[in-house]
Amino acid sequence: MRTSWRIGRIFGIEIFIDSSWLIIFALITWSLSSFYFPHYHPGWSVRMYWLIGVTTSIIFFMSVLIHELAHSLVAKKQGEEVRNITLFIFGGAAQIADEPDRPSKEFRMAIVGPLTSIALAVVFGIIWLIAREINQPLAALTRYVAFINVMLALFNLLPGFPLDGGRVLRSIVWGATGNFRRATRIATWAGQVLAFIFIVWGIIQVFAGSFIGGLWIAFIGWFLHSAASRSYHQVFLREMLRGVRAKDLMTTDFKTVTGNMSVQKLIDEYVLHHAGHAFLVAENGHIEGIVCLEDIKVVPQEKRATTLVREVMTRKEELATAAPEEDGNVILSRLGSRDVGQLPVIERGQVIGILCRSDILRNLQLRTELGI
Repeated sequence: MRTSWRIGRIFGIEIFIDSSWLIIFALITWSLSSFYFPHYHPGWSVRMYWLIGVTTSIIFFMSVLIHELAHSLVAKKQGEEVRNITLFIFGGAAQIADEPDRPSKEFRMAIVGPLTSIALAVVFGIIWLIAREINQPLAALTRYVAFINVMLALFNLLPGFPLDGGRVLRSIVWGATGNFRRATRIATWAGQVLAFIFIVWGIIQVFAGSFIGGLWIAFIGWFLHSAASRSYHQVFLREMLRGVRAKDLMTTDFKTVTGNMSVQKLIDEYVLHHAGHAFLVAENGHIEGIVCLEDIKVVPQEKRATTLVREVMTRKEELATAAPEEDGNVILSRLGSRDVGQLPVIERGQVIGILCRSDILRNLQLRTELGI
């Protein structure tokens, strides 16, 4: 089932809308059109309320997109890879491939988002000052958007990871201690405390009679706690993989099969008798691609005897590869960005090993158990 849609590209960055965004867009539009604008501006037509409500929601989410674009453009200027920006139920998120390598980079990337929201608030505030005596609907729209951008900036400046304020906090602690992992732990702890405050506040609001508002606040707290824990876990993994090379992670005991073999024969003669999850496909010594368990699973059982490996494999031209000396973090990032489960490790044009996600997880588990 599709969960997100690509809506375009801005400055070379792919923009997506998550399916959850449709829910919050509809709720905000309904709230503005049915309650907020009728309360503060009685006398408008129903059509006008909905027109301004929809327009305000669109501009609000455009503001969120501009906020995330600011993060992304600064990241790109600093040499970071920005995969995409996704709008979802809690606003937006820029997917940046790697953590910054210096505190100053982190600080600039983090602070530019709230500053952009403040700048947008100023712009819309000026339009409101001009329009309030000329065009009441335009004034109402710009007043709300100016206010919501201020709130967006203030919320993101809260000192809890992974909010922008939490990243600013991490950059300051990182710069002071020189320890990225410790700075991340402190910022994550602050984020979890902040999340706990939101959850308790939300529960209090529910018992005070504000069921929807309280539930939403508690839900935001739960999301912040989950995001903080997940972000710290990612940093922990990156730190553990620092200095680990592809040749330390790869499997050298891999099997080679031919492309004209049936999927059923591959299962019977290789999958069931070997521990591997991926098999190199080659003909006369020339690599054609890789076939893995995920490729096999999509073939219906009744068609496996007549389906060739060549038909389901990932072809050589589509393969992402790794060099023996590449860093484990680079490999992990490549697996994620290319959405693949394995990489052939190539040296001087020859495949010397296959590196799977499971190899990385196994290595990390071993290092954790040994306390390395």
